[in-house]
Amino acid sequence: MINEDSLIEQKLILCNQNIPLSSEEKHAMIEEAAKHYGKFLTALKHDWKNDPNASDTPMRVAKSFVNDLITGCYSHPPKLTSFDNVGDQAYSGLVFQGDIKINSICAHHHLPFFGKAHVAYIPGEGGKVIGLSKLNRVCDYFARRPQIQENLTMQIHSFLNEALKGNRGIALMIESSHLCCQMRGIEHDSTMITSKLSGVFMENHNLARSEFYNFVSKLGQK
Repeated sequence: MINEDSLIEQKLILCNQNIPLSSEEKHAMIEEAAKHYGKFLTALKHDWKNDPNASDTPMRVAKSFVNDLITGCYSHPPKLTSFDNVGDQAYSGLVFQGDIKINSICAHHHLPFFGKAHVAYIPGEGGKVIGLSKLNRVCDYFARRPQIQENLTMQIHSFLNEALKGNRGIALMIESSHLCCQMRGIEHDSTMITSKLSGVFMENHNLARSEFYNFVSKLGQK
């Protein structure tokens, strides 16, 4: 049985928080959200109930938010498969993965922003390395919620810094286009870039930082 009181009591105080919900709880929330979105359309003077193209729109919108656009709000963080970086062949170089797809929505206007993330880390001896697909999962998990890009950048970095025990540094860059800028207001077609670097990537005259940005640049030349 669904504890309806718990659904009422638990609230996302900040847009980028999350409350893992069961399938039953998500279904109940979708039903409730659809009712309110129908009222929203009515307030905008849309006769959506009599429009064959819009009669099921409230339910579609509610489902798309819960199951796709902001699904990270209602899911557990991805489980990361990590491996000990030990022995004679312990890796000491830079691990880079770029062009990781980012799909999110802006917390201010609930319009999409989308682009790509570039992630790098240097494992420490006796530290951890993680499966390559996990970097994609981490980025997608934190992107799937109402968000501002600055917070998204910090969340991904913090999560990886915690997961990659003993790392010598983590570098993250996100570049994306925001429809809240392209479709409203000034309506400019621009790209927003944010980054967060730590450890050896922040040291003066460090080759790791140059190597990271060089890798990102090479992807842009494809």
